[in-house]
Amino acid sequence: MKAKMDSRRSYTKITTHVLQEMKLKGEKIAMLTAYDFSMAGILDAVGIDIILVGDSASNVMAGHTTTLPITLDEMIYHGSSVMRAVKRALVVVDLPFGTYQGNSIEALHSAIRIMKESGANAIKIEGGEEVIGSVKRILSAGIPVMGHLGLMPQSIHKFGTYVVRATEKDEADKLIKDARLLESAGCFAIVLEKIPAKLAAKVTKEIKIPTIGIGAGSGVDGQVLVLHDMLGITTEFSPRFLRRYHNLNEEIQGSVTAYIDDVKSQDFPNEREQY
Repeated sequence: MKAKMDSRRSYTKITTHVLQEMKLKGEKIAMLTAYDFSMAGILDAVGIDIILVGDSASNVMAGHTTTLPITLDEMIYHGSSVMRAVKRALVVVDLPFGTYQGNSIEALHSAIRIMKESGANAIKIEGGEEVIGSVKRILSAGIPVMGHLGLMPQSIHKFGTYVVRATEKDEADKLIKDARLLESAGCFAIVLEKIPAKLAAKVTKEIKIPTIGIGAGSGVDGQVLVLHDMLGITTEFSPRFLRRYHNLNEEIQGSVTAYIDDVKSQDFPNEREQY
């Protein structure tokens, strides 16, 4: 049964239509971030369904404390690097802060630049009713849009904290309303970040498009994590929802330490490693 439900065996190319099929079949969607050619190639080769070129590159690649500083040009650079490696996965690129809020025409121009210059398959945008004009204008150009509700890192200064969102009825009701708005506008999927599991499951049942959770429990249609977090490259970020599958930070440090020792002791290069 498991083999029949594994998208790695069923689909040679992931599209927005395939994601809808996966939801209907009850097959979970696996999504991870990537920002460069090498990592994207590895993820694609083992069968990841969606690669998100996230504005989290601002944190894990550039060292900023928030996602806000990363620019549209930088997102296009990362998106282009990923696209050169990918053959199967659906590649989604985040619209960065300041490129779509409050101006739907600018939002469309930003989305067009990402699609044309990176070759990405879709864009992701944070927000519901507040950005629905931008969502609709982008969709009107034939550009696939993934929504993002719940904790929205681009709005961190508004909320002032990364705590779980939509725990109160008013905010939960608004999130459900926003999910329906994004669905009716034509979004192909919605990321639900750091919200109560019961609320995420309710949204998933009430809308027909796939939901991708991060810190939103198991009742969603798929999961996403930041690659550097789940591989243990970054170690200072340890929320409850993060499962670390490796400790590459420790392994890389060990390898580099061994290299330094070999160079200092003149063990590297040896006779076999010379011309």
